[in-house]
Amino acid sequence: MKKYLSLIKFSHTIFAMPFALIGFFLASQQYNFEWITLIYIILCMIFARSAAMAFNRYIDRDIDTANPRTAQIREIPNGSIKANSVLFFVIINSILFITTTYFINYLCFSLAPIALFVILGYSYTKRFTSLCHIVLGLGLGLSPIGAYLAVSGTFSLLPILFSIAMIFWVSGFDIIYSLQDEKFDKSENLYSMPVMLGKRNALSLSMLLHFITIITLVFAGEIGDFGKIYWIGFSIFSILLTYQHSLIKTHDLSRINLAFFKTNGIASIIFGAFVIIDLFIK
Repeated sequence: MKKYLSLIKFSHTIFAMPFALIGFFLASQQYNFEWITLIYIILCMIFARSAAMAFNRYIDRDIDTANPRTAQIREIPNGSIKANSVLFFVIINSILFITTTYFINYLCFSLAPIALFVILGYSYTKRFTSLCHIVLGLGLGLSPIGAYLAVSGTFSLLPILFSIAMIFWVSGFDIIYSLQDEKFDKSENLYSMPVMLGKRNALSLSMLLHFITIITLVFAGEIGDFGKIYWIGFSIFSILLTYQHSLIKTHDLSRINLAFFKTNGIASIIFGAFVIIDLFIK
């Protein structure tokens, strides 16, 4: 169990889960609150992310073996989990994801294959486009609108804005994470923003994407007519986004894990909690 939790980086679920919960509670303000729907949403998040992460490890097994940074720490290259076992794990989680959406509503069930295509297809994108970071953002950004649809069965502007914010936020911090593989990616003819733009310009692009994230959340706050609690959470989230950029220098990437994992994880939890509290107060 520990090996598979490590394989899928289960702790990284904190990036998307708070935003999924925002989508759920947004819809619950207008529609009936049902615990069973909340459970289904959480299960869908777990199954979808497990399938996506495991598939990434399976597809990238040769790349990870060749990369000195990942050869010893990732499960397929170091031999702790067999490649066929990982593929079986992907298939099981994909089936469980689609099956769970069947019990939510017809719209979610109908859209489930599309969502699965996006989150699994991301693993191929670094082989042909530097926009791979955006595709990852799109995959995780489906969580707020997906959770909203699970409750409401209809689309709405506000959860779409949270999804858009998430797309730019995730894309921005994924660019930061990819900085450490710039030289390796070039040698293997892989695509990324650091490869295409260089480290300095890629960092500038990451900042721009996070600025767009902040602007989008301002629009969401205004359109949603949120109160002070939302704006406090928004302020903390914005400060943490700014802080992570102060940790990374083109000549010093030693604090990437702090910027990527801890800062973004804390930012997501705090923002999600404050938004949900604001919704309950309303």
